[in-house]
Amino acid sequence: MNYYSNKILLCILLIGASITLGCSAKITGSTGKQIKELRYLGEYIIPHNTQFKSTTVGGLSGIDYDKENDLFYIISDDWSLTNPARFYTAKLFLSNKIDSVQFLDVQYFLQQDGSVYPNAKQNPYRTPDPEAIRYNPLSKTIAWNSEGERFIVGDSIVLQDPAIRIISKDVHQLDSFLLPTQVHMYREEKGLRRNGTLEGLSFGDGYKTLYVSIEEPLYEDGPRAGRGDSTAIIRIIKYNVDSKKQLGQYAYQVDAVVRDPVPANGFKINGVSEILEISKNKLLIVERSYSFGRTDCNIRVYIGDLSNATNIAGLASLKDAKFNPTKKKLLFNMDTLGMYISNVEGVSFGPQLSNGNETLIFVADNNFRATEKTQFILFEIIK
Repeated sequence: MNYYSNKILLCILLIGASITLGCSAKITGSTGKQIKELRYLGEYIIPHNTQFKSTTVGGLSGIDYDKENDLFYIISDDWSLTNPARFYTAKLFLSNKIDSVQFLDVQYFLQQDGSVYPNAKQNPYRTPDPEAIRYNPLSKTIAWNSEGERFIVGDSIVLQDPAIRIISKDVHQLDSFLLPTQVHMYREEKGLRRNGTLEGLSFGDGYKTLYVSIEEPLYEDGPRAGRGDSTAIIRIIKYNVDSKKQLGQYAYQVDAVVRDPVPANGFKINGVSEILEISKNKLLIVERSYSFGRTDCNIRVYIGDLSNATNIAGLASLKDAKFNPTKKKLLFNMDTLGMYISNVEGVSFGPQLSNGNETLIFVADNNFRATEKTQFILFEIIK
């Protein structure tokens, strides 16, 4: 989610055009090894407005590791405003820190007709909001999602459903996943909230399933996260990769917003910005809290256990409903690092270190603003 420049520019374009167009947890890792804790190793900052192949590197909102080729896929949440919607391939060179990040290529997402996606001034109904990316080494394909849009100001109305797409590595569209009834944009206050839709993405069960997390509660499911409460509940959807159909939905309760906004009535949010399967029925879940008046975020990393969670797919509303939510246990609170943490929106396993331990790499979206950081954060997984 890009809370700043993209959303502001979109509003200007739509109105102007009148739409005439360390804590620890013991878990089983993806390699079958146990993980006791995360150890922070360092950060790497990409300078603001870095240029690569005629694009501005920024808005990095999702990351995934291709182990066979030792490269990363990194998605930008540019709404085709700076450059067309795209993802990068890159190599990260590690020692006991991130020594450097080398971008290798950039690929523009293509529509069915083979053209790049338009920006909001060109066609607000087709403008994507890329958020997460995952590589499937079995099929050699890429999954990515778009948040869609719910823009209602006077007579200016744009309702665009989110999307989960499968593409080839040369960006041709191959397939898409069916959205449940609840996961659509409506003119009425039901279904998805604007900017709080499909945010996290992770393959599971040996690439047989795909998990998708909704950042904020559906209107029907209750209020957004606030200060001093923890009542907000989001949904995690599980899909069958072959059929592209839903297998189930699971409730996850997010924490309260960490800090008061300035001014007191300013924007604030806490939601799930990314997920990553660790083992069967267990997800690493990133909660990202932001309050207006600051440029940094509060990031908490949890282990979510879906083993005994109720399948809530048949519940139109979670208000007053009885169900077992996803169990959560804090793995790491980035506040304990005592450093600036930007808008963390992506996480991936990474290469092994020289001592044989695996790594976990987070990426932060700078929202294309000089006051924020395009930040890679490296952790060592302690067994």
